[in-house]
Amino acid sequence: MAALTSIGDEARIAIDTLAGRAAGLVSPSLRLGVTGLSRAGKTVFITALVHNLVHGGRLPLFEAQKSGRISRAYLEHQPDDAVPRFQYEDHVAALVDERIWPDSTRAISELRLTIDYESASGWGRLFSRGRLSLDVVDYPGEWLLDLPLLGKDYADFSRDACDLARLPVRADLSAEWAALASAADPDAPADEMTARRLAEAFAAYLKACKEDERALSTLPPGRFLMPGDLEGSPALTFSPLPELGGERAKPGSLRAMMERRYEAYKTHVVKPFFREHVARLDRQIVLIDAMQALNAGPEAVADLERALTEILACFRQGRGNMLTSLFSRTIDRILIAATKADHIHHESHDRLQAIVRRLADRAIERASFSGAEVEVLAMAAVRATREGTVKQGRDTLPVIIGTPIAGERINGDTFDGETETAIFPGDLPEKAAAAWKDSGGAADAPIRFVRFRPPKLERTAEGLTLSLPHIRLDRALQFLIGDQLA
Repeated sequence: MAALTSIGDEARIAIDTLAGRAAGLVSPSLRLGVTGLSRAGKTVFITALVHNLVHGGRLPLFEAQKSGRISRAYLEHQPDDAVPRFQYEDHVAALVDERIWPDSTRAISELRLTIDYESASGWGRLFSRGRLSLDVVDYPGEWLLDLPLLGKDYADFSRDACDLARLPVRADLSAEWAALASAADPDAPADEMTARRLAEAFAAYLKACKEDERALSTLPPGRFLMPGDLEGSPALTFSPLPELGGERAKPGSLRAMMERRYEAYKTHVVKPFFREHVARLDRQIVLIDAMQALNAGPEAVADLERALTEILACFRQGRGNMLTSLFSRTIDRILIAATKADHIHHESHDRLQAIVRRLADRAIERASFSGAEVEVLAMAAVRATREGTVKQGRDTLPVIIGTPIAGERINGDTFDGETETAIFPGDLPEKAAAAWKDSGGAADAPIRFVRFRPPKLERTAEGLTLSLPHIRLDRALQFLIGDQLA
């Protein structure tokens, strides 16, 4: 990624890193990036992580908690005053009190969780006061997919976007934009209304690709999906144009306008995001909704692999030495987590993990990714279901039991959001290879994917509410921060 930044960018990154390292001598900290594509559960993951640590949740595979070495975990003021705070309290209230899923990530936010602990070694207890500040940085995966644009000029971007739009799974969704773009004359005088119509049609096509029926993932530019305070700005009022030649754009032409705005998008949106946030991370978790992609079909899984490849290629990965780490942060551990494991029976968890491992391995190979330790996990940061069995004739079927969200449907039945029910979700293939057809895509998976409400929390005999239940959140914590609490 260094090749995609200027000397000035690198200088600012080095200064920021050096300042952070100096502060870390007094108060050790670790920056954990949490990203994923829409509806993968980033907000729920962070909320569950904090809730379980603050309330001493059941984390048997998180060694520091299991051994009783964590004395307390508590929230503190975050170090970055210009970054919105992750609204943990609001999200907990939504999960626990209202039993609704909190709003999804729309922009960058941050939270500092400080952990007081006792070192596992006598030497460590002698020289360390046992305190780690975990700075959790939450950001949309759609924005991360913009980083490859830094290495593309406008003609490259247009060619790649048009190639994707012609894929069979996208062609009908992109038809309106494609017709407008084909009719536009790149050499015609720049016209604001033409640019606006093209940009709006292109954004509508990208948003349609996100819907559950297609569940596509590779959809840059990310701010077209989540514009925030840039909505309506010239930096978001551009579009790819087809069949661009290698010649320079005519001054004052539509193409010249589009090129200028595309470069402004990279300069004022993408570069600051990388420099101020991604380049400062130490650890990273990437959450993916693999089951939604499996439900949507082979094209969605192939697109998820494409997105994962581009995401991995964006990170500064590796282990720095004593000198280089003073001026440049690198990510040395990345966890790729398939979320919503509570939507299938535990007998299929290993199969889901194997499918995601295959996706990750292919993405790592395609991205020429090396230098960081990568782990794959099937998990549910908040477990919304429990397991049981039902008799069907002579067969005993494993089921999951929970309260489907109002409006969810199975076999013509619509759920009211209040009634608990048992659902047989189906089985994933026993072998990861069986999830792929010979063409390299994914086979149809017999999963019945139903969204459930958050669970009712258990209470102790004294009336205390227990921490949020989960599947393998403890394993995720052990991989991401366990070594820092040794």
